[in-house]
Amino acid sequence: MNTSNKVSVLGGGSFGTVLANLAASNGYKVSLWVRDSEQALRINSEGANTSYHPELKLSENILASENLNEVVKDAAVVFIATPSIVFEQIVNRLSQSIEDDAYLISCTKGILDNPFRLLSEVILSKMKNSVGVLSGPNLAKEIAENKVAGTVIASDNEELLDVVKSILSSKTFKIFSSNDIKGVELAGSLKNIYAIICGMAESLNVGENAIGLILTRSMAEMSRFSVAKGANPVTFLGLSGMGDLVATCMSNLSRNYQLGLNLGKGMTLSQAKAQVGQVAEGIRTLEVIRNESKRLDIKMPLVESMYNIIKKNASPDSLIKDLINNPIEVDVEFNK
Repeated sequence: MNTSNKVSVLGGGSFGTVLANLAASNGYKVSLWVRDSEQALRINSEGANTSYHPELKLSENILASENLNEVVKDAAVVFIATPSIVFEQIVNRLSQSIEDDAYLISCTKGILDNPFRLLSEVILSKMKNSVGVLSGPNLAKEIAENKVAGTVIASDNEELLDVVKSILSSKTFKIFSSNDIKGVELAGSLKNIYAIICGMAESLNVGENAIGLILTRSMAEMSRFSVAKGANPVTFLGLSGMGDLVATCMSNLSRNYQLGLNLGKGMTLSQAKAQVGQVAEGIRTLEVIRNESKRLDIKMPLVESMYNIIKKNASPDSLIKDLINNPIEVDVEFNK
């Protein structure tokens, strides 16, 4: 492993910012890659990322820059926290400048299509570096406020797991490890779809019993799909599975939940996105998962219902009808 004390975080959004501050607060020199020189200048001069966390005073160990090559130069660990739509583009640029022994950690909860690819697979297709996936119930605002939270780092490299724990752990932010990369990554991406559904259901005033029904249906669909893709079903009982699903599906801090709330109020998709103001990965993931589930012949009634609302202008009320008319089939064997 690279013995440098330098950590790079790619993405100056809400989650990338708190990751950078966690590492910097632990004494690491952190380079934060942001989209343009103006944002970098503001962060460096103000000691805060006012676009996302105006309340968070950033460590002096953080230096923001728009120069990707400089940000990753000599870095021992690189956390990639960019939107999924630019993820592959960033990885392509990284492959030309990253150290061969640097650890690469995907922190983006998204999936690419044409063909279907997990983001960890995108990295592995371009580089030979050891790869990890970071995912869990990580509402960035609460982490910034030092409220208790946990996350999961998944990798088949034991040293990588230990290094990430050392970099990010704090008194209030706990890191757990897993070797089920696919399960952790799929859980983090899939739950965004169901957070949109729960937000929409809340707008429709369905009641808390119905939300419990949706969460149960969601877990059945998530685990069924992921096991078909090679994940361990037990992962979905843990922090990166059930923990992340519940937190994201029931919090006003969740961008995907907020998007669903707005859609349930009758906004168009473009209006709902504008109201949220930040990237909500669930919409992108929805179409990818719907197409792949069709290809694999996996039953995902909630995904299909949401797809019809978003892509075929079905009424939001159809969500509840579809929920009632489709029985919950928990057919995943958790002792595999």
